[in-house]
Amino acid sequence: MLSILFEIKDGVAVITLNRPEKLNSFNREMALLLQKHLDDCKDPAIRCVYITGAGKAFSAGQDLAEVVDPQGPGMNKILSEHYNPIVSRIKALEKPVVAAVNGVAAGAGANIALACDIVVAAQSASFLQAFSKIGLIPDSGGTYTLPRLIGFQKATALMMLGEKVSAADAESMGMIYKVFDDVPFAENAFNIALFLANMPTKGLALTKQALQASEQNSWEQQLAAEDRLQQQAAATEDYAEGVNAFLAKRQPQFKGK
Repeated sequence: MLSILFEIKDGVAVITLNRPEKLNSFNREMALLLQKHLDDCKDPAIRCVYITGAGKAFSAGQDLAEVVDPQGPGMNKILSEHYNPIVSRIKALEKPVVAAVNGVAAGAGANIALACDIVVAAQSASFLQAFSKIGLIPDSGGTYTLPRLIGFQKATALMMLGEKVSAADAESMGMIYKVFDDVPFAENAFNIALFLANMPTKGLALTKQALQASEQNSWEQQLAAEDRLQQQAAATEDYAEGVNAFLAKRQPQFKGK
């Protein structure tokens, strides 16, 4: 059984974490396969990426059996060759990435989800920075991402106390975008990805770049970045189509170009 499922539906690359019997916890095979499929998503025909989990979990994080295996990759490789490349690929993709958190997202599983551009969750889902429970620090970009989403104090407490956060609480504190009822969660979550796939995705990619740049830039640097990226957006076919459609009072037909 493949540990990652991959298919393309209406311009959306659907990536499903698929070790349900292990709550989609990551081993080396699964981590490397996810990286491969994220690279596959560079295909211009793919307009949006949608990541979810099979079964009752999104991902419980690292498979600890691999960590304690003397023949396993070891902690250094798990970070440098598994998780850091995964979250870096998500950030670098020039298209929106949606995380559809269908169940528990713990440890690296939570932080991979939070690295995505838009995160939605089922009502029964939960988020857990589980690292402190076994004497580790949060990884997979969590110490960077979570404080920027919910604030330094709240992030520190969740990481040190290891408290489980319900989907509803995650939404209210700004950790995620939206919560949907469990039924029909998959349909509602996928509709967001489908909507994004039909938008001017070159502009969305430039928006993603601008937002990421804002995390380090001064006010003046960010204004300069906006100017540079806006010039690129204004040169796209989608911008011309959007303006023409508006003036003609018709629905635009964006192509991601």
